Amino acid sequence: MKQFWVDVRPWNKEIATTAIESGADALVVDKAEDVKRLGRIATVAPDGDMKPGTDLAECTITDKASENAAAVAGKHKPVIVTTSDWTVIPLENLVAQSDHIIARVKNVDEAAMAIHVLEKGVYGILLTTTDPAVVRAVAKLLKSTSGKVELIPFTVTKIQPVGMGDRVCVDTCSMLSDGEGMLMGNTSSAMLLVHAETLENPYVAPRPFRVNAGAVHAYILLPDGKTAYLSDIAIGGQVLVTDAKGTAHTVIVGRTKIERRPLLLVEAAAGKTKVSLVLQNAETIRLVREDGSAVSVVALAVGDRILGSAFEGGRHFGMAIKETILEK
Repeated sequence: MKQFWVDVRPWNKEIATTAIESGADALVVDKAEDVKRLGRIATVAPDGDMKPGTDLAECTITDKASENAAAVAGKHKPVIVTTSDWTVIPLENLVAQSDHIIARVKNVDEAAMAIHVLEKGVYGILLTTTDPAVVRAVAKLLKSTSGKVELIPFTVTKIQPVGMGDRVCVDTCSMLSDGEGMLMGNTSSAMLLVHAETLENPYVAPRPFRVNAGAVHAYILLPDGKTAYLSDIAIGGQVLVTDAKGTAHTVIVGRTKIERRPLLLVEAAAGKTKVSLVLQNAETIRLVREDGSAVSVVALAVGDRILGSAFEGGRHFGMAIKETILEK
């Protein structure tokens, strides 16, 4: 998820309050003590959680030399970059050279350009405005999406009950929609899209905040392309929710439940790429068909096409690495 910072210099209580209520990640202020009475949020200030000159840099781009200086600074720590006109100083140059660029913007259009530049976008934005409506609009833009996940259709090759085991339900702090779910897999090289419990069924009421995810050993895709074991997901953490078109956003974990249940192995393939996942064997557990509709695992058949993702390289502590790792 992109960092969303708001500049509250000079002090503006209304903007600060709106930023906190909109889910900003940090406030840039002259004095951190001004913020403390409003709520818990990271501050950028001489007396704040992040100190200018120590924990981050601020650069104004006026020419090629200052552009290069900002790119170099951004290789090691966040750098707030200011320019009079992003159409004159290409943001692409900075993003191509550094992973920690925070672009100062004034409105939604500038924010949208910054987070999508070169596809990966900037590390974050610093919004400067005196209009609370702009704060809310930019927050909605940044918090509503974490980009795209490339989904491909896999053809089901095997469905087999495997006995009893421990599975994980991931309950989020958000209401999910039909077509949305989380990506999980027995290996980190390929995952299947498991549908949220948003649909009506004869057995239990919908739980639109929940994904009955899979067995405790499975990997789950997190924001920023990281992975974690389902058993390690904890309250207050973040997981990635993806719809059938691959549009993804981040949600907060409110609770996980690990319970012993009958389990089912699903295997599928897309060309030479294979994917597998152990799920609870129950009607309410659904995968996602190629057309975006949900299909219960009890109705799933060999030859059905379901959505998932394939990933290159291996994983070390959840981080993608350029290494050959064989998982079976």
